[in-house]
Amino acid sequence: MKKVSIVIPAHNEEGNVALVHEKIKEVFLGLRNYNFEIIFVNDGSRDNTQQMLEELSQKHEEVKFIEFSRNFGHQPAVKAGMDHAFGNAVISMDGDLQHPPELIPEMIKKWEEGYDIVYTVRTYPKQISYFKRKTSDVFYKLLSSLSDVNLTKGGGSDFRLMDANAVQAMRDFKEDDLFLRGLTSWMGYKQTGIDFIAGERMTGESSYNLKKMLKFAFTGITAFSVKPLYLAAYLGFLFSLVSVIGYAGYVIYAFVARTEISGWASLIMTIVFFGGLQLIILGIIGIYLGKIFKQVKERPNYIIKNKNF
Repeated sequence: MKKVSIVIPAHNEEGNVALVHEKIKEVFLGLRNYNFEIIFVNDGSRDNTQQMLEELSQKHEEVKFIEFSRNFGHQPAVKAGMDHAFGNAVISMDGDLQHPPELIPEMIKKWEEGYDIVYTVRTYPKQISYFKRKTSDVFYKLLSSLSDVNLTKGGGSDFRLMDANAVQAMRDFKEDDLFLRGLTSWMGYKQTGIDFIAGERMTGESSYNLKKMLKFAFTGITAFSVKPLYLAAYLGFLFSLVSVIGYAGYVIYAFVARTEISGWASLIMTIVFFGGLQLIILGIIGIYLGKIFKQVKERPNYIIKNKNF
């Protein structure tokens, strides 16, 4: 029998962990050729999530947990689960049931057909706000244009299945700013997608506010590209060119019209020109600093306080 490991990050999910466990267990009752384990990663929850996980693990041997020393974030929590999951396949999903467990059999079917990575393409239901749906679309377009990875619209969900070989490759990554959605696309392997409609959160409120979403978007862009730094260099060239053309034209006009102020034009041209030149130099230096910055940081992505396996 093949074993499927399911990784679920949990941050203040005391009302959901038992529900998602029950749903997954029901799904695997219909999959007779597979064993499963659920690895919950408690990402510094402030409620009774840890207590609920300990109680679940005592009642059900398939339930395992990892407790962080503090809140390290969603992506490190998923990475921690993958680092400790040694099934033939690993499925990562959220613990609020917006990722439907009923999709697991179809993901396994695609995996058995020979796909190494089965990702999901999310569609929001009509009750989700227009702002949420629109910002999600803008994020993926912006990420694709400013980075070196190409994520399909709605294809950035962390609900995916990965073969053990792909998971082993993921374990070898030592990056500080994790962006697993981009890494999965960058890795290659044989991949396919499955459409799904995001479900409603069962209990509690999402901790993903606008500030966290913007930070996540910036992490995704900077983790795979130095294009923003090149943009700074291009802006430097642009401002220098504008200063030379624009202010030179004004100087000529002021000289002909005899409205010039002695010394003013040359001073402004010098300030703007060298300001643009400095931005060019800073942009070039930033490109190299960005490359070095991504290589030298060796702090761990997370610290484990406790686990039951």
